[in-house]
Amino acid sequence: MIRLSVNINKIATIRNARGGNIPDVVKTALDCERFGAQGITVHPRPDERHIRRKDVYDLLPLLTTEFNIEGYPTRKFINMVKEVKPAQVTLVPDPPNALTSNAGWDTLKHLDFLKEVIAEFHAEEIRTSIFIGTEPELIFKAAETGTDRVELYTEPYATDFPHDKEKAIAPFIKAAETAGKAGLGLNAGHDLNLDNLSYFAQNIPGLLEVSIGHALISDALYFGLENTIQMYLRQLKI
Repeated sequence: MIRLSVNINKIATIRNARGGNIPDVVKTALDCERFGAQGITVHPRPDERHIRRKDVYDLLPLLTTEFNIEGYPTRKFINMVKEVKPAQVTLVPDPPNALTSNAGWDTLKHLDFLKEVIAEFHAEEIRTSIFIGTEPELIFKAAETGTDRVELYTEPYATDFPHDKEKAIAPFIKAAETAGKAGLGLNAGHDLNLDNLSYFAQNIPGLLEVSIGHALISDALYFGLENTIQMYLRQLKI
């Protein structure tokens, strides 16, 4: 079964726009679990413009599904993850001022750095994943870092899907096959939605987990959170 991890950053964005605690990030995360999500993802950034460090610590004792923390591995981020000990940490190459993730790691250039960071997390028995593109060479190199999984950056797929879905999916099928050959677990995320998710899930071999935030939270404005999570779960039944 492909697991659905709900990224709740956008809930925090709305809360932060007015201050206070509406909507309640922790309650929303617990509701997502209650409605069927198999994981919760957060991506705390240095400026705390959405998820705050406090949110991470507030969520930790209450979540009952997998907790996935995404972020660029600054020393401050590494130390927080080692304290929290989530089920999974996903390393992304975002600079501090990035609006959103827009590329995967260059594992050739950053191999030694990633090795060191991943070794720290493995010492705490935290599963690691690296955000990455579809280039086979970079995926094979990712395996050399010691990471447990890679997360395919799926924005190019989502962009091309409305025009030619077979062309859009082709590099991701090859990337998934490469990950399998390299002995890596496979996650995916970024711009997956109700239009393109089912086709992706049906065609990507070995897919273990998708992390979805922006589209899912946006759909919840129309369909309600519980119904939306169920709609996404149905797209993953293959």
